[in-house]
Amino acid sequence: QLDQSALTGESLPVNKQPGEHAWANTIVKQGEMVAMVTGTGIHTRFGQTVGLVAKAEMEGRSHFKQMVIHVGNFLIALTLVVIAIIVMLGIHRNESISELLIFSLVLTISAIPVAMPAVLTVTMAIGAMSLAKKQAIVSRLDAIEELAGMDILCSDKTGTLTQNRMTTAQPHVLPEFTPQDLYAYAALASQKINHDPIEEPIFKEVERLGLNERISQYALKKFTPFDPVNKRTEAILETADGRELVATKGAPQIVIELCHNHDFDKETAYQHVEAFADKGFRTLGVAFREEGDKDYTFVGLIPLFDPPREDSRDTIDELKKQGVETKMITGDNLAVAKHIARLLDIGDNIENVRKLMGESTEEYVILARVLSRAMVKTLKEDLPDEKVSEIVSQIVKQVEKELATTALPPGTIKQHESEIIAQIEKANGFAQVYPEDKYFIVDKLQKANHIIGMTGDGVNDAPALKKADAGIAVSGATDAARAAADIVLMAPGLNVILDAIKEARITFERMQSYTIYRIAETIRIIFFMGLAIGVFQFYPVTAIMIIVLALLNDIPILAIAYDNTRIRQGPVRWDMHQVLVMSGWLGTAGVLSSFLLFYIVMVYMNMPLEFVQAAFFAKLVVAGHGTIFNTRIDDWFFKRPYPSWILLSASLISAALGTILAVYGFDLMTPIGWKWAAAVWIYALCWFVFNDIVKVAVLRYYRKKKGVALMI
Repeated sequence: QLDQSALTGESLPVNKQPGEHAWANTIVKQGEMVAMVTGTGIHTRFGQTVGLVAKAEMEGRSHFKQMVIHVGNFLIALTLVVIAIIVMLGIHRNESISELLIFSLVLTISAIPVAMPAVLTVTMAIGAMSLAKKQAIVSRLDAIEELAGMDILCSDKTGTLTQNRMTTAQPHVLPEFTPQDLYAYAALASQKINHDPIEEPIFKEVERLGLNERISQYALKKFTPFDPVNKRTEAILETADGRELVATKGAPQIVIELCHNHDFDKETAYQHVEAFADKGFRTLGVAFREEGDKDYTFVGLIPLFDPPREDSRDTIDELKKQGVETKMITGDNLAVAKHIARLLDIGDNIENVRKLMGESTEEYVILARVLSRAMVKTLKEDLPDEKVSEIVSQIVKQVEKELATTALPPGTIKQHESEIIAQIEKANGFAQVYPEDKYFIVDKLQKANHIIGMTGDGVNDAPALKKADAGIAVSGATDAARAAADIVLMAPGLNVILDAIKEARITFERMQSYTIYRIAETIRIIFFMGLAIGVFQFYPVTAIMIIVLALLNDIPILAIAYDNTRIRQGPVRWDMHQVLVMSGWLGTAGVLSSFLLFYIVMVYMNMPLEFVQAAFFAKLVVAGHGTIFNTRIDDWFFKRPYPSWILLSASLISAALGTILAVYGFDLMTPIGWKWAAAVWIYALCWFVFNDIVKVAVLRYYRKKKGVALMI
């Protein structure tokens, strides 16, 4: 008898027969054997698991890094094109090469979002701190962004969805006995000091029913432990009046055949055994024999199962509301998996993982049904159709059991990858999986453009945890699972994942609003500067103004990490097309506002160049901070949620500092005075409202065209 939980996550030890494999790193619970070593190191099942973890680490992907690279490449290309045009025009006009290069360098530094990775990383770090307060430790910051877009959660069963401890279900007791009798005899045939996972729930029921005093009246003379041959335990006891009693428990088929009560209906007992097996229960038969009796007296059946955690069903229901589908992946057999799936309302479509490997038994089952029906009708022509169907069902059920333990020829059924992916997407879970199967399932779902979360607690979960976009090790997980995971839960159950998803979506909203802001500001600056220099031969701001402008815009914007945002009711992910369209429109509006100001002060009012540059500096500072309040929500700026005081105060302080700098000059620029500063603020606020109108108009266009809200 081997404990394979490290590799398969099975709740109970399994019995091995001659010729079967005993995997490395499994534990012998009972019995002995002579074995031949067929593999060592990386050639063992455990070694392959370690290899999969390394493979997953090499193939790791990050949607966050891809987004930063895409945005960076776009802005760098845009900046280089504009600067190349400026330099070419400057050379054509015989301008100073050194001044052109200095200005181009400064413009490049201000336009390229060098602060973007820092701001986004700080935003995710703040989110990680919030998750830590909710007992979720983040070991890879990118996982927060992945968690926000997760649409499928693959969850291990044992220890994650369930409690990883056996408990009793409603027993079957013969009419002449009571449940107290059943558990008393079962406890007498057990030994508490063994801490056997099958016997512990029996002793818990004894405590609950108050049977300890009754049991203490018996003195143990001899105890025979369970062995794979006899498949039962037996205790010889002595009562207080000196009479002998023998109590036994074990495999129900074995115990039933030992009993010959005069009114004992074996067929009914077997029907209950079959019914418990259909639910995935591990069943124990209980019987006793008094002194002078030849045969045992059957008492009843005790069904055992690993119960779900108290919060699992509610958590899965809430995940559905959040747009996240839960798929259960377990090493346990199909019947156990289906029973737990029904209890947790995961779904009825639980499949044997062998189907994904081209080892489907469906054709064999259909063939067995057809053949058995034909044989029954041929041998017993006078049987009614209902009886024929009953016999056929029994035969097919037995065939399914045999097929579950029979090695099929490899590649019995060939499937295209797209068919396998469709099958995985359709299924609610998979049973009888090994570590490589979990890895396989996650990999195929990722190829179908899903963002996958994986929860687990054992060594067998490590490859899939590392492969998933967001690997989550649950409370009490092994060191291997924790090392492979991106997020480690410190509190039991899955409820913490809900808090993590909500916090991740808040963090994502902050990151996306900043990204749109940063792209829009770059477009505004680079195009306005390029057109002003190229077309009007006018430098709207000096090089030192650009540097100060970059500092005043980027440093306070770190406060976006503390902003109030909406929590989406579905997964959110980067849509670069939408991000670029929105930032492009806002950037274009900013360019128009700058050229209108240019016309007013330069053409209409004919102000001096140095004064105009100082006024433009003030306008760019004030308007730049207004853009973040346009992009922070996908609704009118005055709607809830309102900006946080940290973001609002940081932006106002930065804008005030820029205004004071423009008002007094401080030998960096020509002072514009408070009157012009007030005029710039009014002008910027008017365009802030106009920008919000542009934003809402673009949003409505997308909602009408695509039927969904643009998430910014």
